[in-house]
Amino acid sequence: MAEKVEHIGKREIAWSYVGTAFMIGAGVILLPFILKKMTDEAVGIWNIFQTITFLVLLLDFGFRPSFARNISYIFSGVKTLQKEGVAHTDADAEVDYGLLKGTLVAMRRFYRWISLSVFALLATGGTAYFYYILQKYSGDRLDALIAWILLIAINCYNLYTLYYDALLTGKGYVKRTMQINMLGQTVYLGLAIGLIYAGLGLTAIVASQLAATVIRRVLTYKVFFTKELKARLKDVEPQEPKQILSAITPNAVKIGLTQLGGFMVNKSAILIGSAFLSLKEVACYGITMQVMDILARCATVFYQSYLPKLAQCRAENDLNGLRRYYLLCTGSLLAVYLVGGVAWILLGEWALQLIESQTHFVPVSMLCVMLLISTLEHNHAVSAGFIMADNKIPFFIPSLVSGAATVLLLWVFLSPLQMGIWGLILAPGIAQLAYQNWKWPSVVIKELWGK
Repeated sequence: MAEKVEHIGKREIAWSYVGTAFMIGAGVILLPFILKKMTDEAVGIWNIFQTITFLVLLLDFGFRPSFARNISYIFSGVKTLQKEGVAHTDADAEVDYGLLKGTLVAMRRFYRWISLSVFALLATGGTAYFYYILQKYSGDRLDALIAWILLIAINCYNLYTLYYDALLTGKGYVKRTMQINMLGQTVYLGLAIGLIYAGLGLTAIVASQLAATVIRRVLTYKVFFTKELKARLKDVEPQEPKQILSAITPNAVKIGLTQLGGFMVNKSAILIGSAFLSLKEVACYGITMQVMDILARCATVFYQSYLPKLAQCRAENDLNGLRRYYLLCTGSLLAVYLVGGVAWILLGEWALQLIESQTHFVPVSMLCVMLLISTLEHNHAVSAGFIMADNKIPFFIPSLVSGAATVLLLWVFLSPLQMGIWGLILAPGIAQLAYQNWKWPSVVIKELWGK
C-alpha cells in the first residue's frame, strides 16, 4: 500500500490544540522567570534576538512552504510538479518515489548553500549591528556576546535542517509533529529555567533553544524516514533535482518576497524602533507583541493543521472541502481573538503584577488597536493561504508594497513626528488596511461562493 497524505480528523485537530496549548503554556511558564530575573534592557535585547531569528528564516526565501506544499502534492499522487497550478490526480493514484527522491536531493542542496550564506551574513553585518546595539546596553555585555555567538550557531543549524519541517507538514503528520514539538519545548523550558537561576541571563535562553532544536530535528528525521520509505527510495532513481527546483523556484521566490514584505510589516518595528527608542520602550512593545504572537498561534491552529488538506483539495479539485475548511479556519480565528483579547485587556496587567515583572504591556488603548490590527492581518493571511494552496502567488507585489510603506511610515512616525510606541503600532496597521486586509478575503469568497 503506497504512503499517502495522512488523514487529518478530529483526533489530529485535538492534538493540534493540545500541542499548541502545551507549547504556549511552556512559554507562559518561562516568561515570568525572564521578566522577573532580567532587566527591561535584557528583555529588549531578547526581543531583538527573536526578530533577527525571524529575519534569518526569511532567507529561506519561500522555499519551506513551497517544498511542504509540493511534498503534499507528491503524496497525493501527482507525477509532475508545475511552476503554477496543480497537476490534478485522483484519490487512488500511487506515489511517485522517483519524484520524491529528487525533491529530497534538491531540498538538501538548497539548504546547504543557504545556511552557509546565513553564517557569513550574521558573522559580518549581523555582528556589526549587534555591536551598535550593545553600546546602549548597561547589563552584562559578555553574557550578551556569548548569547549572540550561540544565536548564530542555532540559526545556521536550524536553517540547514529546515526542510525537515516541510517534510512533516507536507506528509500531514499533525499528531507526531505536535508530540515532537512538545518534547522539544519541555527540554527548552527545563534547561532555560535552570540556567536562568544559575545566572546565565541571555545565554541561558539561547543555549536552551539550541539544545531543544537539535532534539526536535533528530526526532523529525526518525519519524519521516521510516524503514518502508527508505527501502522505496533506495530502489528508485531520483528525478533530476535541477528540473524540480526550476519548477518550485518561481512561486517560492514569490512567497519569499511576500514573506519579506510581511517581515517589514510585522517585525521591522523592533529593529527600526531600537534605533529611535530606548531599550525599555522596545521591551514594552516587544513583550506585548510576543503575547500577541501567542494569541495568533492559538487563533490559527485550524488553519495550520489543515494546510496539507488544502493542497490535497486543490489537487483533487474538491471545492466543497475548501469551503468547509475556510469556514472552520476563519471562524475559529475570530472566536479566539475575541475571547483571548477580552481576557488580555481585563487580566493582562494584573498577571504582570502578580509575577513582579520589570517589564509591562502597552496601555489598554494601544492594546485594543494592536488586537484589531493583528486580527485583520491573520484573517487575510489565512485567505492568502487558500490561494497559495492552488500554487498561485498573486500577492507578492502587494506584500512588498505594504512592507515598503510600513518602513516609510515607521521612519515618519518615529523620527519627524516622534510618536514613540504609537508609531510602531500604527505604521503596519495603516499599510495593511489600505489593500491587503480586504483584498484577499474578497478573492477567496468570490472563488468559493461566487459572490
